[in-house]
Amino acid sequence: MAAKKALSVPRETRRGWIHADPGAVSIVQQCVVAGLARSTYYYEPVPERAENLTLMRLIDELYLQRPFYGVPRMTDWLQRLGHVVNHKRVARLMRVMGLQAVLPGPHTSRRQPAHPTYPYLLRELAVERPNHVWCADITYVPMRRGFLYLVAVLDWYSRYVLAWALSNTLDALFCLEALENALGSGQPEIFNTDQGAQFTSDEFTGRLEGAGVRISMDGRGRALDNIFVERLWRSVKYEEIYLRDDADGAEAWAGLQRYFLFYNTERRHQSLGRRTPAEVHFG
Repeated sequence: MAAKKALSVPRETRRGWIHADPGAVSIVQQCVVAGLARSTYYYEPVPERAENLTLMRLIDELYLQRPFYGVPRMTDWLQRLGHVVNHKRVARLMRVMGLQAVLPGPHTSRRQPAHPTYPYLLRELAVERPNHVWCADITYVPMRRGFLYLVAVLDWYSRYVLAWALSNTLDALFCLEALENALGSGQPEIFNTDQGAQFTSDEFTGRLEGAGVRISMDGRGRALDNIFVERLWRSVKYEEIYLRDDADGAEAWAGLQRYFLFYNTERRHQSLGRRTPAEVHFG
């Protein structure tokens, strides 16, 4: 009944009712009450001043090339390009983007001290078949009028993108959505992520443990522990995101859907013997 009454209120007003506050009613439940599709909320880019969006785009591009740059070196680089910025401003933008200035690489998710972490299980492990190891990570997606976050689940052996999801918040829900979609097509022996709060949450780890999947987590500040998904982000950004400059979440979603289909079924990898991820994954 409440959802039906809400439909008489303009959509933009109803969107203003939604709040992603810790401990509050979940976003999904709030969307139901407000009579909104979940995507209406999650695919709306996070607004930011045009000048800051330019800086964030530059920060994002440099992190792909220099993942060991922290706030001081990033600030110095931006200043050399002629931008009037200080360390405080760069640190704020990196926090908004979800990037931590931790050597030797970026982390798009922050650790939650109350959550348990797990050992890194992939060191010297020979991954020789599909569904042996899956991994997941989050990256920042710059857009013309704001930004979104992208999570992907990748098969370590075949490089096949099993699932992905977009969101305008760094909560665990969109990561769970991608996980559920991936598990709908199979199950790994080991699942590797960083130590971000999304991946150490009880909901995420509980879903994996309930399925009998062993959990592996990168060492803190070791972006290269999840190297294949880091390579995926470079491909996605240079071959799709940076080329398109999408205006809104609907455009970004459609573009990414096309790109991941291309990536899985047409993009051949030298490391896979010039085969596509789909050819390797499905034999």
